[in-house]
Amino acid sequence: KSKPEIITVPKANYIAVRGKGNPNEEGGTYQQAVGILYSVKLMDDYLKEKGYTNDINQSRLHHEIYLSDPRKAEPEKWKTVIRHPIKKL
Repeated sequence: KSKPEIITVPKANYIAVRGKGNPNEEGGTYQQAVGILYSVKLMDDYLKEKGYTNDINQSRLHHEIYLSDPRKAEPEKWKTVIRHPIKKL
């Protein structure tokens, strides 16, 4: 995508790097960006424009989903999905 978007995350199979927790229990609305050029500021600006704010807390966490294999790609070419829980203002 060429810009962040607002999505509803469906239930999914997962592996939790932190060793515990279930992302399916964190449901709700999220903002997501895919790519190597996105920054948190760009995502925050998009949220403000759409009437949302971040909703990161103890039960709704920031997610990073790595799409690139770091053994095969240079760091500047890694692609990552950045996902923040959000709520309407």
